[in-house]
Amino acid sequence: MSKKIVAPAGHFYPIPENVSLEAASFIELLAVAWHSVKISLFEPGNSVLIVGGGTIGLGLLQVLKLQGAKNIIVAELMDSRKDLCLYYGATHIIDPRNTNLAQQTRHLTDGVGANIIFDTAGVEKALLIAIPACRTQGKIVNIAVWEKRPSFPVNQLMYNEVWYVGAALYDEVSFLETIQALSKGHLNSEAMITARICLDEIVEKGFQALLEHRDHHCKILVDVQS
Repeated sequence: MSKKIVAPAGHFYPIPENVSLEAASFIELLAVAWHSVKISLFEPGNSVLIVGGGTIGLGLLQVLKLQGAKNIIVAELMDSRKDLCLYYGATHIIDPRNTNLAQQTRHLTDGVGANIIFDTAGVEKALLIAIPACRTQGKIVNIAVWEKRPSFPVNQLMYNEVWYVGAALYDEVSFLETIQALSKGHLNSEAMITARICLDEIVEKGFQALLEHRDHHCKILVDVQS
């Protein structure tokens, strides 16, 4: 919370004047999504399934749409997040509670399955129902940080020659390319902001709001100087 900080100049990147500070606060998040798409070896025209429509999932939606995804399918439970997914360009939303995720994904991809699955949820049950939605020789990219070690159906991956890879954070190139994309208006983060609060409100309107009303929020911004 210091007014000034001293650090090596190489640790900083200039923010273009046409990028607001609010938009800039999403650079790290969007760079994670940008790097994940790069790791996946995504190609224009691919069909993708995103497991989880939270902030990373919404970032992925924007990057994939920008880079020419054919079908962008999102598996999500919360209605508020479903609405944001549609806003950011999802072509299909699947609620796994009432629809077979693998069957519907294959139906939407002419029986083939998703070229790439991005797992942003880190939930064993969600991963297990998503794996059969992946096409033969497709890829599953894990972005989530797992709280518990999952049971993993290795044979299912092996018989279908599915690649399972991890995407950790971002690289410098992805960070710089994300800043450039924001500057050009190719990415839009403001719609993810569901509340703006002051520093002295952080407990009640920040932490408690996310714990008790998670379905009402996507990203809460804290103004540390107010």
